[in-house]
Amino acid sequence: MVVLATKCYVSGDARERALDSFGSLIDNEVGDLDVDWTVEVREDDFLDVALSGEDATVAANALAETWGEITPEFEAGETYVGTLESWDEEGWTLDAGNGTEIRIPAEELGLGAGTPVQVRDRFGVVQHLPLRFVYGEPSRLADAERDRLYEWTREEGSGRVNVNSATRGEVRATVNRAGHAADIVTVERLGLLEQSIVCPADTDPPGLLASIGSYLRSELKCVLT
Repeated sequence: MVVLATKCYVSGDARERALDSFGSLIDNEVGDLDVDWTVEVREDDFLDVALSGEDATVAANALAETWGEITPEFEAGETYVGTLESWDEEGWTLDAGNGTEIRIPAEELGLGAGTPVQVRDRFGVVQHLPLRFVYGEPSRLADAERDRLYEWTREEGSGRVNVNSATRGEVRATVNRAGHAADIVTVERLGLLEQSIVCPADTDPPGLLASIGSYLRSELKCVLT
């Protein structure tokens, strides 16, 4: 068994679509191994994958490497993954599973000037986004996470539109429905229900957000380069 650091927090038909999508992702990653699996959504919305078969351990390690793993215990100085739960003027709070909240104070974000609320807006960090942190007193964002967020603001193109509450396939379909298929580079998967629409130089991310926003019951945030 492995509990993965990505959530399924939608309900009804949207949940069924999300779990179907997740099953396809698991099959793509470990389908060639001698392993069977079942997926359950825990009460805290994290995904619990039960694995059996000769290659169960290998499959669990592969999935944990891709998605991050929720662990019952933490060691100071080690890196883990949590999802953004809440934020305020003093810091960010990550959900690390099993009822554990990890507080990242403002001075430990390491993402430049501004309050934690302003930093979240500047880097397009949507709620539930999986984020790597280093556990300690206090905990901090991992260097690799800071690098990833900074890279979003420095890469070629005009920026990104980050989205939650939708699968990658749903976001692609929405972009197509809104008539913007030719106006994006790709949709990058950040979590099961968190995606990043990568825009070329001639696409205006705020304009794209405005165009697709009416089709999605999601939080959408722009990252400008």
